[in-house]
Amino acid sequence: MLRPEQMSKVSVTGTKNVITDVIEVTHDQRVLHVSNYDGRHEGFAAGDPLDGAEAASEKLVTVRSLINILDVTPADAGPARIVTDEALDDEFEGVREQVNDLDDEREAVEADLERIEEEIAAAEPFVELGIDLDLLQDYDSLEVVVASGDADAVGHRLADESAIRSHEVFGDDDVFAAVAYPEDGAPAGALEDALVGLDLDRYEVPDSEDAPEEYLERLQHRKQQLASDLESVESQLESLRLEHAGFLLAAEEKLSIEVEKAEAPLHFATTEHAFFAEGWIPTRDYEDYASSLKDALGERIEVEELERAEYEPPAHDVGHGEQEVAADGGTTDRPPVVQDNPGVVEPFEMLVRVINRPNYFDIDPTIILFLTFPVFYGFMIGDVGYGLLYTAAGWWMYTRLDSDALAALGGVAVISGIATVVFGILYGEVFGFHLITEYVWHGTPPLHKGLMPAQNEWARLWLIVSVLVALGHLTVGYAIDTYKRLHHGAWDALTEGASWAILMIGLWVWVFSHALDAAKPDILFQALSGQPLAFTGFSATVGWGALAIGLVGYALLVYAEGAIGAVEGALNSLTHVLSYTRLAAVMLAKGGMAFVVNLLFFGAYRTEEGEFHFMTGTDWSYVQEHHHSAELMFGGLVHGPIAAVVGGLVIFVLGHALVLALGVTSAGLQAVRLEYVEFFGKFYEGGGEKYEPFGHQRTYTTQD
Repeated sequence: MLRPEQMSKVSVTGTKNVITDVIEVTHDQRVLHVSNYDGRHEGFAAGDPLDGAEAASEKLVTVRSLINILDVTPADAGPARIVTDEALDDEFEGVREQVNDLDDEREAVEADLERIEEEIAAAEPFVELGIDLDLLQDYDSLEVVVASGDADAVGHRLADESAIRSHEVFGDDDVFAAVAYPEDGAPAGALEDALVGLDLDRYEVPDSEDAPEEYLERLQHRKQQLASDLESVESQLESLRLEHAGFLLAAEEKLSIEVEKAEAPLHFATTEHAFFAEGWIPTRDYEDYASSLKDALGERIEVEELERAEYEPPAHDVGHGEQEVAADGGTTDRPPVVQDNPGVVEPFEMLVRVINRPNYFDIDPTIILFLTFPVFYGFMIGDVGYGLLYTAAGWWMYTRLDSDALAALGGVAVISGIATVVFGILYGEVFGFHLITEYVWHGTPPLHKGLMPAQNEWARLWLIVSVLVALGHLTVGYAIDTYKRLHHGAWDALTEGASWAILMIGLWVWVFSHALDAAKPDILFQALSGQPLAFTGFSATVGWGALAIGLVGYALLVYAEGAIGAVEGALNSLTHVLSYTRLAAVMLAKGGMAFVVNLLFFGAYRTEEGEFHFMTGTDWSYVQEHHHSAELMFGGLVHGPIAAVVGGLVIFVLGHALVLALGVTSAGLQAVRLEYVEFFGKFYEGGGEKYEPFGHQRTYTTQD
C-alpha cells in the first residue's frame, strides 16, 4: 500500500518479419508500458510505421469529425459489433458524404439566418422612427443621418453650424433622423462633420424602398423560412446520428486500434532486418506475457526481463519525472507507477494525484490520507444529519457519474460522511439538535463540542488535542522522510530528515513542561488534567532536557541546511503545529452556525448551569412556569405570527443548506490544506509517470 506495484523492465527482440505478430500479442495482453527508443545503441534507429498507418490515421480523423458533427455520445453506441474493412470502405463513405453535405447545408443556412437576424435588429429602429426608407436616402442635395442620442443637442449643433443652410430633426432621443441642406460649396459629408463629438449611435439605412413595417415583416418571414430549413437539416442529421452512431463509434475504436498498432514501431529500435522493444510491465504479469509471446512465435523472438526495479531511488538524484543518465551516456527511464491500494482506499488516490502522482521510489501516502482526512473532516463537522447527506451525495457521485475524478471524489465524500456520522453520534448531534444526546446517551454524550458555557472546558481541550494531533501527524511525515533518506546513509537521514522531528518534539515537550511555567498559559496544564490522562504538564527537568535535545536537532539542521534553513525549521516547528488548531476552530464555527440557525427558528433558553435548550416542543411561557431560573436567549420565529413562521422556515432550510455547503468549502478545504501543505511538505516528491499499457480496452467492437 505504501509502495506501488513492483515493475520489471522487459526487452523483446526478433527479426522484422515477426514485428507485426509481436505487436498483435502485446496489444492483446495490454500489460506492456512501451518505452521510447532513445537512440543510445549504435546501428539502431527508431522504426517506421507499418504499411497503411497514414491511410488509417486520415480515416480516423474523418470518423472523429463525423462523430463531432453528429454529436454522437457513448450512450448512442448500442451493442458491440464487428466492423469489417469492407464496412469501413462502403458504409463509411456513404455516411461521410451525407453528413458532410448536410453539415455544409447547415452552415450555409446558419450563416443566412445570422445575417437576417442582424438585418432585423438594424430595421427595428426605423420601424420606431416611422419614416419610409426611400425618404431617408439617395438625395443629391440633402444629407440624412439616423441615430439615437440627444436629439435636442443635434438640433442645437446644426443650428450653429455655418456649413448647414437649413435642417430638420424628426423623432426623439430613442431614434431620430437629422436631415440637413448644406450651403453651396460645403464639402460632402457636412452633416457628419457637424455631428462629430456628440455621443450618438448611428444606424445605416437599409437598402429598400419599402415602408419600415413592410421591410421588417419581409425579413421576419425570411427568418421563419430559414429556421424551418435549419430544423429540416437538423432533423436529417439527427436521423443519421440515430442510424449510424453505433457504427461510427465502433469504426472510431477499430481505427484507433489500427493506428495504435501501426505506429508502435516508432517506439522500437530497428535495423534493416531486426528490432527490439523495451518497456515496463508489472512483475506479476511478466511470466504470462512472456509465455504468450513464446506460444505465438516460439524461438523467433527473445523475451528477457532486463531489470526488476527496486524501490530504492537511483544512486544519483535527478529531477522528478526526469530520466536517469546511464553509465554509457544514454538514459534509463524510470518505471511507471501503478498505485497498489485496497478498493476502499482507491478514491483517495485522486486527492494524491491532485498534487502529483507518486514516483516509483516514493512512499505512496494514499493510505495515510485515507486514515486521516475523513477523521479531520468528521471531527470538524461531527453531525449525524449532515454526515448522512454527505454520504448520500457521495454515493450518488460514486455510482452515477462517468468522470473518474468526480466518482473518486464521491468515494471520498462517502468515507468522510461516514466519519462525520460517527463523530456526530459521539457528539450526540443531528443537524445541531442534541437528539442522540437525549435518547441514546441519556444526556451525557462521550464528547462535547464545547459551545455551551457549561462545557467550555471541552473547547480548550480540543485546541490542545489539535496540537497533539499535529505532533503525531507531522512526526509521521518526518519519519517517512527520514526512512527515504536512509539509502544515502544514516548520517544524511539524521541531519536532513530526523533533525526536523527532533527539533519539533523537543520544543513542544518544553512548551508542555513547567519550565518557565509562569510565562505559559494555564490551558497547557489544565486541558488534559481530567481523567483518564490526568496530565498536568511535564516537569521542568523534563522540559529543559527536551529543549536541549531540540537544540541538538537545531544544530543538525544548521549543519545540513545552513543558518537560514535552520531558522525556517524552528519557525515551522511552531507554525505548522499551530496550524492544526484550525481543526478545533472550524468545529466550533460549524457547530455555532448550526446552533444559530436552530436558535432563530425554535428559540432557546439558558439554564443556570450554563446549558442551552431549544424550545422545540414548548414556548417561553411553559419554560418560565417549569424553569424559574431560565434565561431567554431568543423566542424563536416558529412561536410568532404566521409571517414569522414562514420566514423562519426559509431561514431554517437555507441556513442548514449553508452549513452543509460550508462543510465542503471550509472543513473540506481546511483538511486538504493540512494534508497537502503541512503533511505532504515533509516528505512527498511526486513526479511519477502514469502506467499506460500498450493496447486498447474494447467497448464498441468485438473480434468474435
